[in-house]
Amino acid sequence: MSGSNVLTEQEKREMRQDARDPSRRAAFAAAQRLSHEGSLDDYIDFLSEHMGLVSGTPPRVHVTDNFRL
Repeated sequence: MSGSNVLTEQEKREMRQDARDPSRRAAFAAAQRLSHEGSLDDYIDFLSEHMGLVSGTPPRVHVTDNFRL
């Protein structure tokens, strides 16, 4: 397994319906364009503004020997 979630048939059907709907397709395209706009400074500013929302607990260590993609 690649680690990706397996979509249910209903989720696949909903994604196909979204792809066929021109307004939904345009909304996804606009969201993708917006997500790629901005500079590294904008990203650092975003992270700095939201540091208070991050918990202070370190992440768990997960050791694996499964290196398949």
